[in-house]
Amino acid sequence: MNYVKINEKLYPCAVSLAMDLVGGKWKAVILYFLKDEEKRYNELRKDMPTITEMTLSIQQKQLEKDGLITRKVYGEKPPVKVVYNMTDLGKTFIPVLVAVNEWGKHVICEKGEFVSMPYGSTLINYFYRVIVSVLFLRKNLVVNGRSIEYFYINC
Repeated sequence: MNYVKINEKLYPCAVSLAMDLVGGKWKAVILYFLKDEEKRYNELRKDMPTITEMTLSIQQKQLEKDGLITRKVYGEKPPVKVVYNMTDLGKTFIPVLVAVNEWGKHVICEKGEFVSMPYGSTLINYFYRVIVSVLFLRKNLVVNGRSIEYFYINC
């Protein structure tokens, strides 16, 4: 049986290697939010309000160590500006992120439903920015002169 070896680490197959690089609860989500543009740490925190600061920091460091994202520091004296961006290797994962997103939409159509969170909830920003803007189509409807924004899934 052949094994895959990278940086003195052995893997039984390429899937095992890939899951080591992007597996877990947050790595793919971080990459998803970096796929279109560079972001600062606090912008990522706003995109993922349920991730702890320590977890985000640890995951960013691991993704950087594995060569999937870069950390660029602007300035020499505090406050410095630090931005994160996908590397060329990280960008090769974008088609997989798109496929996972499409599969997620399929699962919602088959088994799930959109559940509104009450305003003021710490998760409302998460659901609005992540699920609604990514998985749902947004339309505006004008009723009695007022524009109402609504969301639907195109199944």
